[in-house]
Amino acid sequence: MEEMSTIHLVAWAGFAAGLVFGAVANWSNFCTMGSLSDIVFMGDYNRFRAWMLAIAVALAGTQALAAAEVIDLSRSIYLTPNLGWLGAILGGLMFGFGMTMAGGCANKNLVRIGGGNLKSVVVILVMGLFAYMTLRGLIGLARVEMEALANLDLAAAAEVESQGLPDLAALATGLEADMLRWVLVAAIAGGLAVFCFASASFRRSPRDILAGLLVGALVPAGWWITGVLGFDDFEPVALGSFTFVAPAGESLQYLMTFSGTTINFGVATVGGVIVGSFLTALVTRGFHVEAFADKGDMVRHLFGAAIMGVGGVLALGCTVGQGITGMSTLAAGSAIALLSILAGGLVGLKYLEEGSLGGAIGALFARG
Repeated sequence: MEEMSTIHLVAWAGFAAGLVFGAVANWSNFCTMGSLSDIVFMGDYNRFRAWMLAIAVALAGTQALAAAEVIDLSRSIYLTPNLGWLGAILGGLMFGFGMTMAGGCANKNLVRIGGGNLKSVVVILVMGLFAYMTLRGLIGLARVEMEALANLDLAAAAEVESQGLPDLAALATGLEADMLRWVLVAAIAGGLAVFCFASASFRRSPRDILAGLLVGALVPAGWWITGVLGFDDFEPVALGSFTFVAPAGESLQYLMTFSGTTINFGVATVGGVIVGSFLTALVTRGFHVEAFADKGDMVRHLFGAAIMGVGGVLALGCTVGQGITGMSTLAAGSAIALLSILAGGLVGLKYLEEGSLGGAIGALFARG
């Protein structure tokens, strides 16, 4: 029997990890946009705490793998010394606002496809198209020009090796980056864990706790798949973990040019999430076909999908790609992108309530 290539081994492992992700997200209703909606409209923080717990678990697990030299995080796209602060802010705001218009982030729409939601099929197709246009197509030139003008080369400006928070903290304090790394891990992961479990309501919600633990654990699993299973002296696989915007665009290309392209971890996880969600929907009898309610509903979803695709590429990730995977590397750009996604999401939710952008921003400041 012919030996399986490294690329296909990584793809099958990624598909299996995606199956778990899709099943967990469907079963638990894990949704970052939904978690913000729960806070704004119901004052319920449980699903938000599940997201924060996932970040804490992903951060601890990823840094443990890096400390044990199982993976080399400096190979990831998140820790380059080139800090794309403008892309993180602008892209994060666009993605956060877009996900409220499109009924959920990239991950949630993939999960909904598995559950029979035809609106999400359209959202993923449009988001993937605009993501690929921003990566390599019509919008790509403008993206490259923006990055050339705004990106900050930390290696040249401050002589630091990466945009990692430990390196930046070491530059500011004069202390060792390795020591500061564990201080930051303890402060961020520990602080998020305390925030989560300080809530009696969250402690009484095993579904949200398990969702946070499992989704968080899948991120270091992704790093291990690409960094260990994907290690090859001749054809190394790019180091990465879960993210869904750019892979959605790559998945469209793979489906259209199957014989002329190669599957990768991201494409495999996209397929795995859909199938995992579909199987869970069948088992729980949650599968049902849903379409657009009216023309306005369709226009809103199309607009949200388009700016999610553009914004997700500008920000180098989505609520999972930057919010969990990127944060697990302690990258400064990921922290900026996460805060921007949160801000964009909150403005978007208030926009849906108020009916105008100015009213939405005013309502948020009034609330604050």
